Amino acid sequence: MRYKKVDAAYYYRALTPRWSHDPLSGEGAAITGGRFNPEGYAALYVSSDPKAALYEAAQSQIIIPPKTVCTYKISINSVVDFSEGYNAKNWSREWSVWDMNWRKAWHVDKQRPATWKIAQELISDGVKGLLFPSLKAKGHTNLVIFLTNLEVADSISVIDPQGDLQGMTA
Repeated sequence: MRYKKVDAAYYYRALTPRWSHDPLSGEGAAITGGRFNPEGYAALYVSSDPKAALYEAAQSQIIIPPKTVCTYKISINSVVDFSEGYNAKNWSREWSVWDMNWRKAWHVDKQRPATWKIAQELISDGVKGLLFPSLKAKGHTNLVIFLTNLEVADSISVIDPQGDLQGMTA
């Protein structure tokens, strides 16, 4: 596995207004689960580009619920760099399923998504995040942050100079 340090980089997230009071919580992902976080595990998903964040939040929905695009400044050590996607030469076979339809597996087939196994191994190993290609915005990268693995030296801040998020209500 290749590791990378994310150092004072800007990432973006299309935040649901319901979570505007706590844009760093990752609790929305804990409720529904995500590509790389099982239900019950808080994680923060951000994208390398504002448009990518919107595409990721919309998924394939025709009607897009309200979103607020937020900018995050992130510095984290020990992030796995899977930004180029799966390559059998560099990654074990279990990573080949990274782009699976995890929602269908969990909600329709009632099977635990294989990507959750990858995530649990990373989390158990103390990995703080995973960079991976966006499936909704080709050429862009997403970062999932495993919040419970962060340490004091790591930092995530929401750039909100006018305090607009504090004024929003669910």
